[in-house]
Amino acid sequence: MTNFKRFIATLLVATTSLTSLPLTAQAGIVPTDEVLPQSAAVAHRERVSSFLARDDVRQALQAQGVSPQAAAERVQAMSDNEVEQLAGRIDQAPAGGDVLGVLFTVFIVLLVTDIMGLTKVFPFTRSVR
Repeated sequence: MTNFKRFIATLLVATTSLTSLPLTAQAGIVPTDEVLPQSAAVAHRERVSSFLARDDVRQALQAQGVSPQAAAERVQAMSDNEVEQLAGRIDQAPAGGDVLGVLFTVFIVLLVTDIMGLTKVFPFTRSVR
C-alpha cells in the first residue's frame, strides 16, 4: 500500500509541475484571399437561393417540370464554382428581363446531374450509374 501511495504522490507532483509550465501559442496574419472565398461562396449561394425563391422563378421551374424544393436542394449540393457561375448569370441578366436564360441554365445543370446520377429530379432521365 505504501508503494501505491508513493506512486500516486509522485504522479501528482509530476502533473502539478507540468501544469505550471507556460504554454506557447503562435499567431499569424491570415491573408484576405483565404478568408474572402469562403464568405463570397456563402453570398453567391444566398443570392441563387433568393433568386429561386421568387414567385416568377418558381412558376417557370414548375412549368418545366422541376420542383422548386428540388432545385433549392440541388443549389445547396453544388460546388462553390458552380454556384459562382450561376450567380454571375443572375447578375448579368437584365432587371426583370432574361429570367428564361437563367432558368435554362438551372435546367441544364439539373439535367446533367440527373444523368450523372447525383440527383433524381426528372423522371425521363436514366442515370449512368
